[in-house]
Amino acid sequence: MPARPIQMSMDPQLLRRVDADPEAKRRGRSAFIRAAIESYLRLKEREAFDEQLRRAYQGKAAELEREFRPLMEAQAWPEDD
Repeated sequence: MPARPIQMSMDPQLLRRVDADPEAKRRGRSAFIRAAIESYLRLKEREAFDEQLRRAYQGKAAELEREFRPLMEAQAWPEDD
């Protein structure tokens, strides 16, 4: 799908930082900003997923410890020298 042009405002100091970045110079400002937005959105998705995991397992430490204790005890750990 072809990219759609948009108009956006940016603080002059932030724009100078973008324009000074080697990747922005190499790939172009638009590609740099697209990559930054994609990275930010992936980070937000990961943070939401991590929060879902925290809520799902909150208060279940004892239950999980009982479930995984046999596995942990069966693992061989290297001896300290």
